[in-house]
Amino acid sequence: MPKSLKDNLNNRYFDAANRLKPKTSKRRIVAYVEAYDDVFFWRTVLSRFENDKRYFEVMLPTRVGKLERGKKAAMMKLFSGKVGQSMIACVDADYDYLSQGANETSSQILNNPYILHTYAYSIENMQCYAPTLRGVCVAVTLNDHQIFDMAEYLREYSQAIFPLFVWSIWHYRHNIYKNFTISDFNAVIETGNFTISKAPDILQRVRRKVGSRISQLQRQYPDAKESYLEVKESLKELGVTADTTYLYIQGHHLFDNVVVPMMKKVCSQLVTERQNEISRQSQHSTQRHNELSCYNNSIEDIESMLKKNVGYALSPTFQRIIDDAAKIFPMETPTPSESDEEKGWGET
Repeated sequence: MPKSLKDNLNNRYFDAANRLKPKTSKRRIVAYVEAYDDVFFWRTVLSRFENDKRYFEVMLPTRVGKLERGKKAAMMKLFSGKVGQSMIACVDADYDYLSQGANETSSQILNNPYILHTYAYSIENMQCYAPTLRGVCVAVTLNDHQIFDMAEYLREYSQAIFPLFVWSIWHYRHNIYKNFTISDFNAVIETGNFTISKAPDILQRVRRKVGSRISQLQRQYPDAKESYLEVKESLKELGVTADTTYLYIQGHHLFDNVVVPMMKKVCSQLVTERQNEISRQSQHSTQRHNELSCYNNSIEDIESMLKKNVGYALSPTFQRIIDDAAKIFPMETPTPSESDEEKGWGET
């Protein structure tokens, strides 16, 4: 290729590349999160606050070229750098939000406006937002037949565990959580092997276990009635209701031990129902084989679909996160003249 032609092509390439660059540089804001699984969730929060002046990069914190994980690592990054202008932390609330300043981490979450938190215990709780679970089952099985009311099951489960959940938070607020740990609480609210037909029995068994443990705690703390009721009312003011307790228990327990086992049984029955329908309606064995093969290849993995579930965006809990982010990153509203000019109605 002649040198003049080659130089001309190179110049045209760089001219085109330069035209693709933004006219003004956007401000990069780093959002530090706890783990890789958190990146997508916080992207769904922060993307709506991006504009022509700023953009976000969601990442795990690093120190001297080393990746770090966990809430403390994400929050510690805020003690170095231009907080708010160039960095924020986005973390799970865990019990720190409901503890209301009972420990240092809780105080930081409550008082630092540049720390966004989930309000729910964790992202896993949000992914298990009850009104969306039927939709996840449809996505997994491609069968829209409602054979079990999962939202109602979680509501009743929440009501059953709420009185003991208050005791759990009571222990944390009084800094005696070692007397009744999250693990102790999870052991009581364990549902065991889930089957659709035995769901009422499972809930009744949980109620019995909760009642038994509450009786033990009342004997252990005979003078705690008044402070218990204060914690109960405080939790309600913070957004915890008897119907939605599941959002505030340990996320991994909810995801792995309550919701996924339930959905596996529901989805398994829906898949079998669809397969039987295909077999009945097929006119010959070849069609049956092809249709079943096509359907089976379309079935999705439950856990993967749950982790991609963004239905939580419709929840009041998610809206609280959005409201907090809006306080840090208000979206500018154009003046009437600017708006008119953008529409082509400005004076010339």
